[in-house]
Amino acid sequence: MRKIITVIFASFLSQITFGQVSGNINYQSQVRFPDQNINISTPSTTDIFISVKGLANVKADSYVAIFSVTQVGKTTEEVNELIDKRLSQAESQIKLKKGTETYIDMISFVPVYEYEVEKKLFSKKSYNEIPKGFELKKNIHIKYSDPNQLNDFISILSNQEIYDLVRVDYFSSTIENIKKELTNKAKIALQEKIKNYEAILGASFATNEKRIIDGFKMMLPVEMYKSYESYNSSSLNLKKSANVNNADKATTLYYQPIIDKEFDFVINPTILEPVIQVMYEIKLVVNREKKPTTNEKEYILITPNGEMKNLNLNK
Repeated sequence: MRKIITVIFASFLSQITFGQVSGNINYQSQVRFPDQNINISTPSTTDIFISVKGLANVKADSYVAIFSVTQVGKTTEEVNELIDKRLSQAESQIKLKKGTETYIDMISFVPVYEYEVEKKLFSKKSYNEIPKGFELKKNIHIKYSDPNQLNDFISILSNQEIYDLVRVDYFSSTIENIKKELTNKAKIALQEKIKNYEAILGASFATNEKRIIDGFKMMLPVEMYKSYESYNSSSLNLKKSANVNNADKATTLYYQPIIDKEFDFVINPTILEPVIQVMYEIKLVVNREKKPTTNEKEYILITPNGEMKNLNLNK
């Protein structure tokens, strides 16, 4: 009996260890990673295809965070005064941070209604919609270069009851240089693949007709967040009439970058923080069909003496 308990306990520990190493996402039985890899179209031909894919993980050097602000009031003057006061106090503190810029974006300004009950003696109650006040929405855009400053912005804005972080956009001033580096590395890799094909086939492609196509694709961190629910429910054999109350499950968000397993080369392969991912693919097709040879005509000149001479008209 003691041996059986030991085996079960070891199995239980092994399951716990696996969950810790691989992450709680493995509790989701329906997790699927979509195909987000670059896949440009293929030139129309039926011969040899040679493809090279490259990926670059680019760290951002500037960011723009967008926070949403909502204000309600009984009059237009009141709602404008309240939201401007909140935003101006937040802006004044944010601008004290080094390398920051702000911009206020007007979103909407609409009246708010409520229902007033009208009681009648010999009929049902009537509900009449009447103006209650006004709702004003604005967004504050914050540009910064140090990602650690975002915590400071959240603290400043929360003091003004601004909590809604809409999104964070990532930017890099090195994208063009990264694209050049990708194309240069892909060119070298393509030449190596051509040599390998020539060595395998024992033929040179120097005189063959060739077609080429290439393209870039860029993925930003805001596009790469996934969600899942982390839980492990028990299965119970209950009657249909049983009353089961399920607890609310917490939803988790996580950053899922493009996996680099299908690329010929990767620039900056190790990812510690969300990055801008730039993909490049180049495809080459080599037409190995033999061109039909033209039938050359031979011209013979017969001299007055009866001699026959070949004429070369190509000279």
